[in-house]
Amino acid sequence: MARTIRLSPEDNVVTASAPLEAGEEGAVMPIPRGHKMAAEDIPRGRALRKYAQVIGYASEDIARGSHVHTHNLEFRAVEADYAFATNLRPAPEPARRDTFRGYRRANGKVGTRNYLAVLTSVNCSATAGRQIAAHFTPERLAAWPNVDGVVAFVHGTGCAMGGDGTGFEALQRVLWGYARNPNVGGVLMAGLGCEGMQIDWLLEAYGITPGPAFQVMNIQDVGGLRATVNAGIAQVEAMLPMVNDVTREECPASELTVALQCGGSDAWSGITANPAVGHACDLLVAQGGTGVLAETPEIYGAEHLLTARAKDEATGRKLLDLIAWWEDYTARNRGSMDNNPSPGNKAGGLTTILEKSLGAAAKAGTTPLNGVFRYAEPITERGFVFMDSPGYDPASVTGQIASGCNLVCFTTGRGSAFGAKPSPSMKVATNTEMFRRLESDMDVNAGTILSDGRSVEEVGREIYEMWLRIASGERTKSELEGLGDYEFVPWQIGAVM
Repeated sequence: MARTIRLSPEDNVVTASAPLEAGEEGAVMPIPRGHKMAAEDIPRGRALRKYAQVIGYASEDIARGSHVHTHNLEFRAVEADYAFATNLRPAPEPARRDTFRGYRRANGKVGTRNYLAVLTSVNCSATAGRQIAAHFTPERLAAWPNVDGVVAFVHGTGCAMGGDGTGFEALQRVLWGYARNPNVGGVLMAGLGCEGMQIDWLLEAYGITPGPAFQVMNIQDVGGLRATVNAGIAQVEAMLPMVNDVTREECPASELTVALQCGGSDAWSGITANPAVGHACDLLVAQGGTGVLAETPEIYGAEHLLTARAKDEATGRKLLDLIAWWEDYTARNRGSMDNNPSPGNKAGGLTTILEKSLGAAAKAGTTPLNGVFRYAEPITERGFVFMDSPGYDPASVTGQIASGCNLVCFTTGRGSAFGAKPSPSMKVATNTEMFRRLESDMDVNAGTILSDGRSVEEVGREIYEMWLRIASGERTKSELEGLGDYEFVPWQIGAVM
């Protein structure tokens, strides 16, 4: 493996693939593994380039062979010349049509798991929701082998929601999105009774009629917490035979909608795991399936690459409108888009949000951008699409699942113990060192692209084929570890009054 990696001839920085001491590979000082080294003398104010794109500007003169990081590389907003629909590369026709064994629902959607969900409208009913779900232990569910579990989706909001209604509408979309996710076979929704997020309003807004597989209740009407828990347990018990009365059948890969996600990123994210996931996304899109990229702050500085892939100007403009909203949102909250890289990201070699975004966007593959959606809005286009969300992984994945994702693919470089329900989450390691250290949490080692000389396409194919197996019932490492009960985190937008 080369000791330094240059990603493009246009780059004026290289990445150290191993720790460098002064004198090694032209370094004039120690360079940590994964960090950048100047490939030439860079005067103060000059743009620094990686991936053939601007990742920031020199805050001082930087000598060739010097360490490039937060001490001498500064963030500035980059003026982009946006183009639309100029880089359209449709997915090639696949050699064969792939399938998986999924749960076909009455509305035609296909699930990869079969859960019974206990949804709560407000934090005040969270304890009731958790206690109802906790009753259904593996021993009690043994009689229902086709049910993956009874899971409570509880949250810390649902009342005192002020502002223009954006937060209220987003929470409504999340709750209804989880209720209609194809990985959910039955729903019990529990509220307090006096909250802002009235269950009746949700039912009216989405034209929902309660029935055998969709039950509602609230604590104030039922008569207190204990009575609500007992009534909820009885309602779930009545639904279990219906939820269990479904079996897996052969379904086309086109029925997969995969949430493309990254967390705990490092310098290798944009070199190994994210490009490999991008190739897997291309393979899925070729089958007629859907890949959903999110985390708007983490495409900031790379959005021009996506607008060029937008199927038309209107789609590209929707993406730019999201970028403008986020610039305003961070400004009025006295923040900066460059606040996004975490301490762990920086320790792993990432310096600015521009650099992080260019690597994160690689998960999008190469096919056209067919749609741009609000947070938790139902995905109505196939192919590669984008959903607005913050860069906080649990909140972002919550929105993707609410939008209809029945599978989650999560890349990480620093390491992550993330998992999701009702949609299984597989994790892809960016480097072999971390994979070995956290092997009980990682499903695929994309670090072999560097350590073993495998190609991005080879690892991408491995990821895609694992998607099909997981969709057919193979358990991910996060599922085996029992993750997913606490990762339901609706994005709270606006003032709390």
